[in-house]
Amino acid sequence: MKVLHLISGGDTGGAKTHIINLCSKLKNLVKLKIICFMYGPFYDEVKNAGIDIDVIPQRSRFDLSVVDKIYQMIEHEGYDIIHCHGARANFIGMFLKRKVKNIPFITTIHSDFDLDFQDVFYKRIIFSYLNKVSLKRFDYFISVGSALIDKIKSLGVDEKKIFLLYNGFDFAKEISFEEKDAFLSRYMDKSVYQSKTIVGNLSRLYKVKGLDVFIKAANLVVKDNPNVIFLIGGSGPQREYLQNMINEFKLNDKVFLLGNIRNPYDFFNAIDINVISSYSETFPYSILEATALEKCCISSKVGSVPDLIEDGENGFLFEVGDYKELSKKIETLLNNKEVITTFGKRLSQKAKEKFSAENMAKMQFEIYKRIMQKR
Repeated sequence: MKVLHLISGGDTGGAKTHIINLCSKLKNLVKLKIICFMYGPFYDEVKNAGIDIDVIPQRSRFDLSVVDKIYQMIEHEGYDIIHCHGARANFIGMFLKRKVKNIPFITTIHSDFDLDFQDVFYKRIIFSYLNKVSLKRFDYFISVGSALIDKIKSLGVDEKKIFLLYNGFDFAKEISFEEKDAFLSRYMDKSVYQSKTIVGNLSRLYKVKGLDVFIKAANLVVKDNPNVIFLIGGSGPQREYLQNMINEFKLNDKVFLLGNIRNPYDFFNAIDINVISSYSETFPYSILEATALEKCCISSKVGSVPDLIEDGENGFLFEVGDYKELSKKIETLLNNKEVITTFGKRLSQKAKEKFSAENMAKMQFEIYKRIMQKR
């Protein structure tokens, strides 16, 4: 079986991590190639993982000259399935499907497509519309969490054409990270974090990530807990807004914006409690990355996160946007520090059992086989 994956190549979030983790294991089950439309960190990371990848450069999102080039590759190399990831690849896939006959086109839905371009007005209007138009042309859909299935059905998609595939993580791979002091000393004096419990949130600085919820919760927690600090790792359009919020609450010595983090494990190794405060998610990779280092996690009750985190058993959940509930959950851990370690170990164990990259690749292979049988 030969599968061609299409992805923009500029991805920095869960889609990037998903396709690398998936294809690093799936390449042992099928013959696959990834095509992306730009050079950059994604291309380098895929190449270093030993996955077959080529770049067909696209001058802009609307440069459709790549369609003929991909079509010629399909005709020459003979692929059985075309598998797209993300809005740009979906857009290309829509036009490619008009030329390619009798080959199933699949797209993986990595996030809520109505929220993907929320932070930029013209992108929200134009790209969200074009993505939904493109999605309606696909034959089959893969949802990376159960919570997205109804969203896909809202496009008028028959449920029989939707498959569920949870994100998976390669827990067997070697993880490297900087020592805590070396990492944190780049951002602050040792006296700031020494003997402190560190609560962290690693995400892109977008509205949907709910970092305002995180800061509001921090504002409540620090009033009665002087030995805690909060770190936000990531870059994005909300940086100035979030910094202004920190200034307004007078939290400059308690909440720190670290900017872009190249290696997420540097960040997770440095913190004690991992928080996901998003308004919307499918199944965020940051939970799995943190659990690889046995970090305790508190998350908003979004997407398929409750399939991993059992509230009060191996972590904590809170209602979306409820910063008061989040602050109480943080305070519970601060007052019972042994629970931080216990939850971290329990969550890591469950993640390794149910959300491994090997399981994800095997499930993906079975989905491919079912689709081929249907055809």
